[in-house]
Amino acid sequence: MAAQKAHYFDTKVLGQPSGLFFLFFTEMWERFSFYGMRVLLVQFLTAEILLGDPKGGWGWTSEQAASLYGTYAMLLYLTPVLGGIIADKYLGARRAVIVGSIIMTLGQLCLFLNSTTMFFAGLTCLVIGVGLFKPNVPSILAQMFKEHPDKKDSAYTIFYMGVNSGAFLGMMLCGYLAATKGWSWGFGLAGIFMGLGTLQFVFAKPLMGDLGLLQKNAPEQLQSDTDKRNPFTFIDNLLIFVVAALGLLYAFNDPLSKNGMLDMFAWADNSLMRGQTLIVLVSLGLFIYLLVSRILRYSKVVRDRMFAVMSLAFFIIFFFITFEQAPSSLIIVARDYVDRSLSGEGLLIFNIINGLLMVIPLLIISFVLVKLATATWKLIPLTNIVLFVCFLLIWAVALYSIRSEFLKETSEIAVSWFSVLNSFFVITLASSISKIWSSKYNPSVAFKYGFGLFFVALGYLVVWYGARGLSEDMKVSIAYIILIYFFHTIGELFISPVGLSYVSKLVPHRMIAFMFGTWYLGIAIAQKVAATLGGQVVAITKAYGLSSFFLIFAGIATGAGVLVILFNPVLKRLMHEVK
Repeated sequence: MAAQKAHYFDTKVLGQPSGLFFLFFTEMWERFSFYGMRVLLVQFLTAEILLGDPKGGWGWTSEQAASLYGTYAMLLYLTPVLGGIIADKYLGARRAVIVGSIIMTLGQLCLFLNSTTMFFAGLTCLVIGVGLFKPNVPSILAQMFKEHPDKKDSAYTIFYMGVNSGAFLGMMLCGYLAATKGWSWGFGLAGIFMGLGTLQFVFAKPLMGDLGLLQKNAPEQLQSDTDKRNPFTFIDNLLIFVVAALGLLYAFNDPLSKNGMLDMFAWADNSLMRGQTLIVLVSLGLFIYLLVSRILRYSKVVRDRMFAVMSLAFFIIFFFITFEQAPSSLIIVARDYVDRSLSGEGLLIFNIINGLLMVIPLLIISFVLVKLATATWKLIPLTNIVLFVCFLLIWAVALYSIRSEFLKETSEIAVSWFSVLNSFFVITLASSISKIWSSKYNPSVAFKYGFGLFFVALGYLVVWYGARGLSEDMKVSIAYIILIYFFHTIGELFISPVGLSYVSKLVPHRMIAFMFGTWYLGIAIAQKVAATLGGQVVAITKAYGLSSFFLIFAGIATGAGVLVILFNPVLKRLMHEVK
């Protein structure tokens, strides 16, 4: 069959190829759906049980809810490794995105149906769908700019804005509907836009040509090169299977055991630790042995650089443990320990700011939509129609929420509102911080990590200061919660975009898939640990006070920041002049 001509570079929008903005909106709707659901999950699980009330939840403890969220988040970082392999070998990136999008839409529909069985079926669908979707949209973007490497930096910047725009709008609007109409409305809105996003992706085929399709006759030089240079032995494959099996069993056992349903590792309980803790330690030891034994088979320079990647992965775990409290403990803190009530002039000012936060990004993105439609209407009319329907719905929900809030004489800020601050600060601060990396003040990777961790610690110290000495009937001011998201976003921008860049710089191509998998495994572990620690917020607050909870995370981030900066000379030697 003859190859289809691609037109994604034939037309321009704001100086960039129109195909880039098609991917921008694809990623935006997926992130809208994902973050819109994520901001509701722990709230829903811990909400009071109210029979017949659509705003009633399951009444779980914070520890139980955080345990389930941790398993969910952990799997979201593991399945993309498998999703990338499936796309490369069987589906192609484009079909993997379509299949993943359909599965995620079904998952959101299951959550909307509001039954216990459908809830867990929905989470399962979302984990599978994200696994297929997450690695493959960036893969299509990389293919798009394969012949234009000079345009990659600006393209990825715009793409990253799509990620954060979707997260911002999803948390804002899904959170609003869940708070005012009921949980199903919030989950349902996320599903509607995931479904519409799937349609606009499918209908854009004339613009994309063969981009992202499976190349069955592509040479397998890299695979054979890997086999020759460092083949996976029987022991390697056995260890991969054992570690993966034990890790998955732990991920499911943790929430099951904390909800009193099943403890698969009770047989290993002893006087020192729970059985599942012992299994985790054994699995971790086996994985470290597997990783180190493979790295030692390479030449010295390659070996040193891969040990440098392992070191960065180690410190990224501490970053995510402290940074990823937003979807678990900080949700509980915002709901139970923050003064969110407003009235009079304070309410008016908040409503004006909140309205501008919604309207200004929508105006900017709508302008981009009109420019894209003008450039591509004849080629992909159905995609443009779907996008216009999406934005009409978005505008309707946004204007309805703004109008409703202005009519109230007193109000309480929705818990989900605080979560949108991270995306807002990313959008406003990213370009300024990225300029540092192209200036003479560009620090080494160890100092970027260290400063990023210090900013995370500073965020916790600010809230610790605001929570000091509060009695049980007193609450923290919203100003301190806003500041924690501000400082954490700066920390994120110092660390998160940098890590994957260094993996691609340091790791030889024949090993890059394995090391990216290792990198995401580190993040997956961090997500689970972060949720487990975050689930202790209520217990720690009752025993030692809210300020002590924040001080713990400030200490973890500060300690890790100091260690990574002290490790800088060793890291520079291991990197062998890679900048």
